[in-house]
Amino acid sequence: AEMRRIGVTPHVAQNTARSGGSAIDGRTTRHVGYAKSINARRGIEKVFGWIKAFGGLRQFKLRGTEKVGAVFGLHVIAYNLIRLGNLLKPAMEMA
Repeated sequence: AEMRRIGVTPHVAQNTARSGGSAIDGRTTRHVGYAKSINARRGIEKVFGWIKAFGGLRQFKLRGTEKVGAVFGLHVIAYNLIRLGNLLKPAMEMA
């Protein structure tokens, strides 16, 4: 309730399959921003899913924040390059 008192809406997904019902009720889900936030989350989670499934990065073989950040950054760059190619493909076919 502290978050609501200071006017912050928590960014958590609604779990309607839970036996007691979702902890996130209509006070949060009725807002347009909630739907936008969930859709943005879907796009972000896709990146992590791709990195695990196709990027071959499930467990780091390196230690240290800098090294891990560098390897993760390379995987994100690879994802963006592949995505860019797929986004440009329809434009190339039309030309």
